[in-house]
Amino acid sequence: MKILVTGAAGFIGFFITKDLLGKGYTVVGLDNINDYYDVALKYARLAELGIAREDASVIGHHAQSTEQPKFSFVRMGLEDREKLPELFKAQKFDVVCNLAAQAGVRYSLENPEAYIDSNVVGFLNILECCRHHNIKHLVYASSSSVYGLNEKIPFETTDSVDHPVSLYAATKKSNELMAHSYSHLYGFKTTGLRFFTVYGPWGRPDMAMFLFTDAIIKGKPIKVFNQGKLERDFTYIDDITEGVVRILETPLTGTFDKTALYKVYNIGNSKSVKLMDFIAAIEDSLETTATKDMMAMQPGDVEKTWANVDDLIADYGYRPNTPISVGVGKFVNWYKGYYSVG
Repeated sequence: MKILVTGAAGFIGFFITKDLLGKGYTVVGLDNINDYYDVALKYARLAELGIAREDASVIGHHAQSTEQPKFSFVRMGLEDREKLPELFKAQKFDVVCNLAAQAGVRYSLENPEAYIDSNVVGFLNILECCRHHNIKHLVYASSSSVYGLNEKIPFETTDSVDHPVSLYAATKKSNELMAHSYSHLYGFKTTGLRFFTVYGPWGRPDMAMFLFTDAIIKGKPIKVFNQGKLERDFTYIDDITEGVVRILETPLTGTFDKTALYKVYNIGNSKSVKLMDFIAAIEDSLETTATKDMMAMQPGDVEKTWANVDDLIADYGYRPNTPISVGVGKFVNWYKGYYSVG
């Protein structure tokens, strides 16, 4: 099976690619390597996969891994309506895992155009390529942010998601609607995955786990929004990876009925953790007490997230289960090693 992983230089895409290669699949990674956060971290992830920075930095260049014979990488944006179909035609993928997107809730308030370009126009281009190049299954990243102002806890995939509170959330909901229409019209399978607050080694610098750890180690105060009265379903990266790969590996027998062509799942730890408890776990791991700046609620944020994963259990026999104490410790150890701390 040959798999295209978009966003392969990103946090989740890196781990998905690494796992798929470990299982013996042929993988082509794609990423535009934008400067939303430090590109050095993106190039470092690719280096772990055997792709040199000088090869990865050339737009359109197809770089072969020096360590993984079944992995190659191309720098390209999903918005490229000419080059993307050429890639699909040349590579003849069986399955596509679309993780590339402009991420971040708060950044969508500053640069909304980037979200439309990548998350809407780019996703349409992916759907069109899947349609015209006989892709058997498209697995794509959605987000828990689609639940918006939903007050019913825990969040279920049958809940209404018609009230997003950020443009980022609106683009992710649009992806689900677009995928549904393409599955219905053209008969190929699409699976959307609503990720819940993913954290772990190699994580994004704009996420809470990274921001808190970085600030505490450097002796700086941490920003605690909504006076700390937030709860999140924190999900460790290994749990996300296993869930995504299980879905990618599902045999496609061609016997799916029309409704089964389109599915959406929550992937979360099925537990809502108080933000202050999360911070306490980081403090324990660092053996340091953080200086906290208690701040107001940020636009686009929600007070609580919590995933119901019954569908994931029923269809794939899988439930994420890494406790915060374990996941936080692994991130802190990675951070100290990567940045040569202590």
